[in-house]
Amino acid sequence: MSETLQTTDVTVTVTVSDADLLDRTAAAVREAGSALRERYGEVVPYRTREELMSALAANDDTALGILRPRLTSLRPDAGWVEDELDGGALPPGEWWVVDPAEGNVNHLHALPEWAVTATLVRDNQPVLTVVHLPLTGETYTALTGAGAHLDGRPLNVSRTADLGLSIVATSQARPDEDEKVVRRVGSSITAMLFDALVVRVAVPATLHLLNVAAGRLDAFWQFAGARADLLPGALLVTEAGGLISDVKGRPWTPQSESFLAAAPGVHAEAVATLSR
Repeated sequence: MSETLQTTDVTVTVTVSDADLLDRTAAAVREAGSALRERYGEVVPYRTREELMSALAANDDTALGILRPRLTSLRPDAGWVEDELDGGALPPGEWWVVDPAEGNVNHLHALPEWAVTATLVRDNQPVLTVVHLPLTGETYTALTGAGAHLDGRPLNVSRTADLGLSIVATSQARPDEDEKVVRRVGSSITAMLFDALVVRVAVPATLHLLNVAAGRLDAFWQFAGARADLLPGALLVTEAGGLISDVKGRPWTPQSESFLAAAPGVHAEAVATLSR
């Protein structure tokens, strides 16, 4: 990667590695997180869907006002995914996939489970990701081929080899899912309640995936989903030594209808449970 510096007499091209880009992305994400933290603390009241959407947009706009110019300056030719709920494949080239307030509804309700994320995707493969938790100050990062880290410390998935001893989690991908997806979610939770030790159900997905990458949870699954809520965690988990697939064990892509991230020792059992 390179960037161009213009002086009075000459143009100089300076090589910027993906590792350098990761560091600069992390700085931008932390700055956006600080701005959101200043808005956090009181439950934000709303009485209608319109008031809810307005409150969510206010948080998004606060973070995007920092993230968009900063990230665009880092990769001027990269595309920008406008809708954080979009899924499917992206056109060729580089794209920023950003969730300015992952777990935004939790932020509005003064709940602590929210984050700011930014992922650079190159030809439909995540290259680097940053997830910052403003309330704890923690920053999770991953770079393809270079591992996953929490504030510079390497992350590793759990060594659990028995689903019956595992803590697993799932999440609701978005409000207003169709009936088929809702019923699949419900039946999958029931199946896991029989086969796993403990099942956690909450939003957002990214925070569960952080915990899989850190070895605190053994598996996470979700039906449907968007790039912005799955790509950051997918890269973190794979770089921490975990396995990613759909719930039937097939290779996962952003076009897949389901998602499973698990420690290698329980992946096959989780597939068996979720495939029933």
